[in-house]
Amino acid sequence: MSRRAVTLLGATAVGGAAYYFYQAGGDPKVAEKKFESDAAKASSKVRSELPGKGQEAKQDIKVSAQEIGSKFDSGLDSAKKEARNIENQARGYSSDAEKKMAEARKNTGSELNKAVDKFDKTVEDGASKAKSGISSWFK
Repeated sequence: MSRRAVTLLGATAVGGAAYYFYQAGGDPKVAEKKFESDAAKASSKVRSELPGKGQEAKQDIKVSAQEIGSKFDSGLDSAKKEARNIENQARGYSSDAEKKMAEARKNTGSELNKAVDKFDKTVEDGASKAKSGISSWFK
């Protein structure tokens, strides 16, 4: 700071102290109490002049809290709904897969039985031809 600013601040402080001593009749304790009282009044006045004071600030906070709460609740409901939809889709996919597995098992079983029957018939035909061929030798 410049020398002039320091001088002005010092003069203002001395002038303020002299005012409170004069008002208190020269008693330093009374001057200090008067200064504290004036400082509290000034602080209170500044606070009351600030935007969003007292009840307005409380109302704003209350409204903001309600808005945040409602947004949180709606987000939570939306997430629960989405989870239910996903769960239902998963159940649908699971039942579809089970049906397809059962159908594939049934088809595979019937095809296997047909193949076994065909093989048996071929073997029986071959055996009967061989039997008739061998028995014709002994006639």
